[in-house]
Amino acid sequence: MPQVPQTCFDALAVRTWCGLALEALGRAREEIDAINVYPVADGDTGTNLYLTVESAVTAVEAVFAGHGTLTAERPQLADAARAMAHGALIGARGNSGTILAQLLRGMAQVLAADGETAHTDGDGLRRALRHAADSARRAVAHPVEGTVLSVASAAADAADGTGGDCATVARAAYEGACAALAATPGQLAVLERAGVVDAGGRGLVAVLAALVQTFTGENPAFVPHARVDTGRPGADPAASAEEAITVGREDGAADHRESAPAFEVIYLLEADDTAVTRLRNRLDALGDSLVVVGGDGLWNVHVHVDDAGAAVEAGVEAGRPHRIRITHFGLGDVHTTGAERPPRERAQRAVVAVVPGEGLAGLYGEAGATTVLARPGEPPASGELVQAVRRAHAREVVLLPNDPDLRHTAAAAAEQARAEGIRVALIPTRSAVQGIAALAVHQPERRFDEDVVAMTSAAGATRHAEVEIAERQSWTMAGICQAGDILGLVDGDVAVIGADVTATARSVLDRMLSAGGELVTLVLGDETPENVAGHLEAHVRETYLAVDTVVYRGGRQGALLLIGVE
Repeated sequence: MPQVPQTCFDALAVRTWCGLALEALGRAREEIDAINVYPVADGDTGTNLYLTVESAVTAVEAVFAGHGTLTAERPQLADAARAMAHGALIGARGNSGTILAQLLRGMAQVLAADGETAHTDGDGLRRALRHAADSARRAVAHPVEGTVLSVASAAADAADGTGGDCATVARAAYEGACAALAATPGQLAVLERAGVVDAGGRGLVAVLAALVQTFTGENPAFVPHARVDTGRPGADPAASAEEAITVGREDGAADHRESAPAFEVIYLLEADDTAVTRLRNRLDALGDSLVVVGGDGLWNVHVHVDDAGAAVEAGVEAGRPHRIRITHFGLGDVHTTGAERPPRERAQRAVVAVVPGEGLAGLYGEAGATTVLARPGEPPASGELVQAVRRAHAREVVLLPNDPDLRHTAAAAAEQARAEGIRVALIPTRSAVQGIAALAVHQPERRFDEDVVAMTSAAGATRHAEVEIAERQSWTMAGICQAGDILGLVDGDVAVIGADVTATARSVLDRMLSAGGELVTLVLGDETPENVAGHLEAHVRETYLAVDTVVYRGGRQGALLLIGVE
């Protein structure tokens, strides 16, 4: 990637800036993670910012690769800026990463305003920084001073007061951001008590330092200190976060609830502006740390809640949520208050699970699992599973792929996580209903090997089936099916071909229960007819003595119905 100074803000400058920002965040990641105490002291702000910019870099590189294949000309500034913003939006992680994505989107809206312009000058950069800061502040439900928002505003203010070329404007913005970062402990009590500056603001300073380097060729000599002198000997973020736990909501007001929300919920959402406005109000009532960024039909939603399922359901009502990530903050995080708070460290054990629908993501999340959503035709890559293992922030992780086609992907992710010092056990679950059974017997207080054996046994004792619609004519174990036929698959093989969903599902259940069983689990997809669950529950109740039935809503899970028999 070019490292020579750029004389104007063109597509190549966007590419250079993104690459240098990724390098800068890579160097500062551990430092930023270590000072992360607000809004949640989960030690991942640096990592989240890095992953957000990494996604932006990938998108920009794809634009340049496409132009290199199709034409000898470089992409226009608008092409690169839009790619940067889109990449950051779809890859945004955590509270600060989501805000950074909106900052980049705000800049891109100005840089791409005239699609035919090859480059912009210092005045264009000033306007981009101003619009970025303002749009990011609007994206946060309850803006707080002393956070990345304050640092972004200060950078834009400093740039507004400066004339000259892009290098001059970038340096002014960086210096304004550094001064604002140093002032954050005086604006936010949790930072002052911990003796640190704001982690998100520190990350933005690194990104702006990369902007200076883009136009000058030199990394700014001044780097602000992450830790500050509070006048209290031995102050550190982990211990001091305990005292500041009453700061809960994003409006900075003291929150005297006994505990803060237990889950972080993030998803991409396809929805119109009106639906997103309603969604903001709904999620604001459910929890805190609400940030909704994006536009033009695609949004990134971030919120901390106690009811993860309700947050996902709100997204389903608003439009089409996907790439859903639910993280349980766990017992060892900032949600433990007062003297009960243990030292800030990794949890002992966590469960990471791949799930096929939004409803199941909520169900697994409420049970304490970190989830990765696998939509039909969009299986997760091993890197996504590794990131989920890291998000779980535990010494020991049980990985549930819930799909036989993911066994190699999950095995590769487990090997990479083990190389990073995490003890990982891969349980070869073939269906989400097997994962539910495994999660039901999970006991983190048991020895790791005992817990894994119990979960593996529960999953293996659960026969699984699904009911789906045939997409085309095909030969199957049960005969020839036509497009539109209802297929009943037992343990992965087609066992029943029918014309009616309820009748096919009943036939599948009878086959499974003929070998015995005590519990039937039904997971309904969005397109499952309303009366199916009731008919099947009645059939089990009337035909099989002492067999219970539980029903869950799986959302857009691909199959009409998932069935488990234990």
